[in-house]
Amino acid sequence: MNFSELFRQSTQLCNFSPDGKFLTSAVDYRLIVRDVETLQIQHLYSCLDAIQYIEWSSDSQFILCGMFKRGLVQVWSLEVPDWHCKIDEGSAGLSSVVWSPDGRHILTTADFNLRITVWSLVTKSVSYIRYPKQCDKALDFSKNGKFMALAERRDCKDHISIFSCQAWSLVRHFESETDDLGGLQWSPDSRVLCVWDSCFTYKVLLYSLDGRCLSKFSAYDLALGIKALIWSPTSQFLAIGSYDEKVRVLNHITWKTVATFSHPETIDSKTVIVYKEIESKTPSAPVNLSDIPTSTLFTPTSKYEVQQCPVEISITKPALNKANPKIGVGSLAFSYDNKFMFTKNDNMPCVLWIWDIRKLGLCAVLLQTNPIKAVKWDPCSQRLALCTSTNKLYMWSPSGCLSVQVPVEGTFLIHNLSWQPEGDAILLVGKEQMCVCYLSPTAANASAAHNISAIDSTQDGNKGKKETSSTNGRRDFSQK
Repeated sequence: MNFSELFRQSTQLCNFSPDGKFLTSAVDYRLIVRDVETLQIQHLYSCLDAIQYIEWSSDSQFILCGMFKRGLVQVWSLEVPDWHCKIDEGSAGLSSVVWSPDGRHILTTADFNLRITVWSLVTKSVSYIRYPKQCDKALDFSKNGKFMALAERRDCKDHISIFSCQAWSLVRHFESETDDLGGLQWSPDSRVLCVWDSCFTYKVLLYSLDGRCLSKFSAYDLALGIKALIWSPTSQFLAIGSYDEKVRVLNHITWKTVATFSHPETIDSKTVIVYKEIESKTPSAPVNLSDIPTSTLFTPTSKYEVQQCPVEISITKPALNKANPKIGVGSLAFSYDNKFMFTKNDNMPCVLWIWDIRKLGLCAVLLQTNPIKAVKWDPCSQRLALCTSTNKLYMWSPSGCLSVQVPVEGTFLIHNLSWQPEGDAILLVGKEQMCVCYLSPTAANASAAHNISAIDSTQDGNKGKKETSSTNGRRDFSQK
């Protein structure tokens, strides 16, 4: 592994381009585009106000910056740096903005969901869509980029409109059998549209492109229902996480439950590997004690140890008298090859569950010392990375677990992370800084660890060094 220098960023606005060649970050009103391999600045743009949102176009040619307080969107081109575009929603205000799949249209949503405006960068035309519903996920594009599904609210009833992304014309409009639609999502093969109700009603509806209801699913009634939902990459499975702390997996043929995954307080199985993070403070060896603060004399390190079953899991009691109680499965995702899935039960904040989809059973459990903040699968390999708001990066693969301390001076706590599209690097995001972890070191990215930008770099040392803790059953994570 090879870690880069620390760079400034604002409100965690930083991500890789879809082609994996560039890394963009926002620092107040400035947008900075870097080369991923060298981290050299390629483009520097100045916006009209503090940036609150950034997004790449699908072809990595354009970047949009949303400034919601002023109702503005600015678009920048990488191929033609002198070209730029400004979109002003005016008195209607701006609540969200998103690219269309072709990367040549921008959809803005006005305040209070008054309307959705489609702006064309090619013809400079403007179209309006009325009655968008205000919910968690009211708009979704099909994976093939041909259709857009939009949830609408008309005459106190939920409706769904399907638009063509080529002509932005209405293809199909039908009423949804939901009481209060909570969101919708296309399957990866773009054949089925999944619609679910709000958390107060457990109801999942599967629609075809022509508006036919293929199936309905409800696990129980009169209790908080669906909290998270995800399709498998092959569209064969639909996993539903709910407030009853279970995950139900539906198959794409009969839309019936093929497996129900529970999250028990005690793990007692010979086939499950339980990894527990063990922290320790090892004394460092400074040259001169007077030059180093006392707090840095002992560097906390961690390693994973395999636990013998049965293993008890600690549970955090949720505050049921407050909104959005920390209970139920709120995070789940399949691996790129559909062979594994992780789940996170919110009232077990320090525990990550990994399931083997081929066997439809529990495969491994990770017991962290601190609450898990972010978990992401490698887009090209059977491994995942997670962080816990500490200075350590954690990784899991079928071979074992790994704990790596980010080798920088000062305080750098990882609050979020994202993978480079090719799986060669991980972007580690702190509160006001970021760095890149290269999993396949090359001559180009090795020099990036010593690359210091005069615009927004920090003055940290230990560049390019690596500190890792011991692991159990861990082989080579840098190989795919």
